[in-house]
Amino acid sequence: SGTVIFDECDTYKQPGVRKTIAFVSDEQYYPIGSTIKSAKILFSEMYDFDETKYREYLKLFDLDENASINNLSKGNKRRVALLFALSISPKLLLLDEAYDGLEPLARLKFKKALAQMVDEGCTVIISSHNLKELEDICDSYGILEDGAITTYGDLIESKQMINKYQVVFKEDKTMEDFKGFEIMHSDCQGRVWQFVIKGNQEEVEHQFNMMNPLIIDILPVNFEELFIYELESRGDFHE
Repeated sequence: SGTVIFDECDTYKQPGVRKTIAFVSDEQYYPIGSTIKSAKILFSEMYDFDETKYREYLKLFDLDENASINNLSKGNKRRVALLFALSISPKLLLLDEAYDGLEPLARLKFKKALAQMVDEGCTVIISSHNLKELEDICDSYGILEDGAITTYGDLIESKQMINKYQVVFKEDKTMEDFKGFEIMHSDCQGRVWQFVIKGNQEEVEHQFNMMNPLIIDILPVNFEELFIYELESRGDFHE
């Protein structure tokens, strides 16, 4: 149920707006016997197809347009799907597992193509479980659980506000001593404490210095850790 609005248009009642939206699913389907060249005819009928971009990405992804799609490897089928998605110059590109099946060189080429599309005004939304691969191209994120966005934010700002701290004290401490911190994760080995804390780094460091530590080490968190600690802090993550 519900309504999908894009560019102030109802995508069901005004189907023309769907010409500006491209979707690349995790599993692609093409009619039996389709070649890249014959599939292009279908896409040309449904979308505002850009022949110049088609030729550009055909060469970029090293594809033979006379090849039978169903006989291609999973990685090359993925390239074909991306070829057509990029050739329609969408305003919105939806990707399910963006790099699945692509080898390192193809991933690099695709990242560059995505960056160019964003520069041209395209919005890209990627659904993925491989967060490490998205860290260098995404600027915002959302965690989807049971059909609802439970957490979202600017990726760079969120990473700046969540840091790992390793702190060594001369005397023993208990968790009660750290109740003034917004702790997402903690671990203790003797007098060596490890924390993941949400908050301004300088303010958190100042709070620790007030406790006269022997050593403070500060480390940033990556996108995958940010996701895990966010779930862990809400009690939704179990090893």
